[in-house]
Amino acid sequence: MDINWFLIGLGVTAAVVLLFRDWRLTITALLLNYIIRALFMFEQQSVLANASVLAQIGTLVAVKVITGVAVTAILAITALTFSRDYGLEALDEFGLSELRRAARAAQRQRATDPFHLSDYVVPFWAGVLALFASATLPWVYAIAPTPAADFAWYWLLLTGVFTIATASDLLKIGLGLLLCASGVDVLYTIVVSTPNASGLNIFPMALLSHLHILLALAIAYLSGLLYGRLKTLDLNELYKR
Repeated sequence: MDINWFLIGLGVTAAVVLLFRDWRLTITALLLNYIIRALFMFEQQSVLANASVLAQIGTLVAVKVITGVAVTAILAITALTFSRDYGLEALDEFGLSELRRAARAAQRQRATDPFHLSDYVVPFWAGVLALFASATLPWVYAIAPTPAADFAWYWLLLTGVFTIATASDLLKIGLGLLLCASGVDVLYTIVVSTPNASGLNIFPMALLSHLHILLALAIAYLSGLLYGRLKTLDLNELYKR
């Protein structure tokens, strides 16, 4: 049995988005997910697609990769802009001294308590549940023409839902929404590429790509509103005030 490395890559990158909190790690994983997803759809369509679709596969891959770069660039700029709690240029000597003291205290705290296992228990078991469901549903309720395609879109959709459910900040919710949209994208693209289907068209592909970019822009806008009010993207602060 041949190992589908693209499918494994989709699974690992989506799992990283679900499990981890560091935006540098999760946004990088999302970018890799877009690239691997494009290659996975290229592989699937090379087997399933009709002649008219084969001529558009290169365009499809390029569109998906460009979309992934645009989306992750928007989210990365948003995270860089709104993850800073201090404006150093606005601080006087006493403010800078307090900032250095707080930084030293935070560094000591990270050294003594660098990892909280409890923060990862719920996302881990949510990932296990998503893996079980994604492996079972293609045999119970198959929609895509191959089990690999069914697993891919079920996995992306379920990890996206569980990412939203376990998110502690607004950026993580955006990542979950984009994973859900990616799952729907995989299902639509592969289903319409089968020989008996209508085939790929540039217009629906462009609409799907615009949907991903609009979701990223909406998350950036909402992040700006939340940060402007609370000076943080942490959703727990909404319940404290």
